[in-house]
Amino acid sequence: MTDSIDEQQKLKLRLERLDQACHRLAQTSSFAKFTHSSEVIEAARRALNDPGGAAAVYQRIGELTDAGIFSGSDWETPEILQPEMAANTLKLSSDHTLILECLSELRLLAILEGELPAERISVQEAKNFLARVLALNIHLIFGETGEAERVRLGRNIELVRQHQSFILERVGFDAVVEELITEIWRILQQRPIQIEHVKLMITNVAVYLNSDHPGVPIASTRGAERLISALYGPTRGCHEDPGLDVFAERITSMDEQTLRNEALGFGRSMHDTGLVSPYHAIFLRYITDHYPDLIPATLGLSSTGVEVLGCFSELIHRLIREAVWPQTAQSILGLAGLIERGVLYNSPVPPSLWRQIHLELCPAAQQRLNQLANPLADDATGPTARVRLLAGVINILGHPLGVGQGNNPTCQSARALSMWSTNDPDYLLQVIAWAARDNDVISHFEGRELSSAKLLEAHQPDELTDVDPVSAVAVPHLDVIYMEMGRRCIGRGEDPHRWVNMEFHGWWVGRGFAIAVDVASGNLHDLEGFVRRFYACYHPLYNGNNPVIHSQPAGIAVTDASGRFVGWHAISIERVSLDPEGVTRVYFFNPNNDSTQDWGNGVLVSTEGCGEYHGESSLPFEEFVSRLYIFHFDPRDEAPGIVVADDAMARIRAMVEGSWGAGR
Repeated sequence: MTDSIDEQQKLKLRLERLDQACHRLAQTSSFAKFTHSSEVIEAARRALNDPGGAAAVYQRIGELTDAGIFSGSDWETPEILQPEMAANTLKLSSDHTLILECLSELRLLAILEGELPAERISVQEAKNFLARVLALNIHLIFGETGEAERVRLGRNIELVRQHQSFILERVGFDAVVEELITEIWRILQQRPIQIEHVKLMITNVAVYLNSDHPGVPIASTRGAERLISALYGPTRGCHEDPGLDVFAERITSMDEQTLRNEALGFGRSMHDTGLVSPYHAIFLRYITDHYPDLIPATLGLSSTGVEVLGCFSELIHRLIREAVWPQTAQSILGLAGLIERGVLYNSPVPPSLWRQIHLELCPAAQQRLNQLANPLADDATGPTARVRLLAGVINILGHPLGVGQGNNPTCQSARALSMWSTNDPDYLLQVIAWAARDNDVISHFEGRELSSAKLLEAHQPDELTDVDPVSAVAVPHLDVIYMEMGRRCIGRGEDPHRWVNMEFHGWWVGRGFAIAVDVASGNLHDLEGFVRRFYACYHPLYNGNNPVIHSQPAGIAVTDASGRFVGWHAISIERVSLDPEGVTRVYFFNPNNDSTQDWGNGVLVSTEGCGEYHGESSLPFEEFVSRLYIFHFDPRDEAPGIVVADDAMARIRAMVEGSWGAGR
């Protein structure tokens, strides 16, 4: 109650300052309004940051408009505004521009609701504009931000979410639900480990479709129904969402054929959508104890998976009994992936998983797990922190490309977890054990030991948000180790990734290193040589058709939808291959999990439809090279004497200089 009163009092004071600034702006002559609007913008920003701030500022939008807050700016003429540009403004702009966009949308909302006259833009045009912006930015409302968005928004992430949520409540879900359904399918196609925001979106869609006037096209409704049933009723035995207790009792009276049909239904729904229902967990636990022959169907295993299950049945049964609960149901998809990958044939992995089952967590690890955005209660009815971590381990071993950095600047560590799960799963399990049990990860850099516990004493990490359990426990340790390795490279005159990536990630990282910029000046350096080398090492038509054996760390220059440089970002190159249309593409893992990004000037990242595996992103070879600035390679594998066609080189240079290389 006290916190609520404090928040209300803080908002009241900020609104008083906003009113005072608005009054002063109204007294300013027309030609000087744009110059003197900064005080109003800052006061509005502070108010919009508070809970309830969007509604309070909305009540004042008429006075702000009359005072001239939009005078002399692009927002002075709302009839020429474009929703696509507005959507990008909310994600990628400075404080001043961002707040003007928020106020502009509140003005359009006031026109829509009849609070302001529809003079320069009609009510329907205002509604269409807002609906389009919401549809384009719906992921911001539910917590999924891209790399460019995360960097540019910074402290304003929550402000934008609160603002967009307020607009959504007033405009109505019907304006955006079709776009929302498409967005959910797009995200699930990548099989991310963290799907709490997806579940929230599906729940919102379900509530909306059960309302009186959905008004959604039948085709989109069918897509929504599949999503809703996958969570709340994937089989005949639970199609009406009877409740977990009722379903648990119901399956005890089913005959074996009915149980088999249920098993097939659960497995099919899980693999079709990437969603796992809590009912699935109840069913899997039951048949593990009473009908273990139905486990392959329940997990949707192929003949390869059935063989692995036969070899490691005791361990797999124990993992189910320990880690699979309604609250951790998504780990069933991870378990299916773990089995299908054959990772258990790696001899150190089974004993490492037995150790993980019995692992005692240190207080720091338990605290990190309990600080997750949506923690599951450690009580008599919910899984403990140890169980949640075990479920997270199963997920990351089953879907190495499903791990993400969340809304955190931790792409290096997220990439490392993915690469270890793919290339060295027993080392990953060792790192997790060190972090969870000992609160100390031991690494080495050029022969010298690094202790994360000692480093953390001097560098307290920021709290992580929107991450999986393994990341919550391990990333703080990995981050300080990575930073210390970089610190020890200071003064060498070259990019520290040359040495750090090899030591941090593993022996399989190529000892050769190529960079497209001069470290001292930041300018482009021998771009043609950089491009030729990448062709010689990675393009199958130039390197003797040698495949990528181990995923390799690389760095990209992140650009926004306008092609403007945002920052450097860590990815891993997974493979290079022909897509179904015969186009050579680079398939890569982006730890940001924001997937289908628009990198500007026609460079559109794909995540499906071009031969991608779950979790991969891809670009045609030339387009990928145009955003690449660092890569590793094995000098012994580099094809000699490569000549890249002049027209291809010219296209790549034009894409570089037209985006992140401009002015370099």
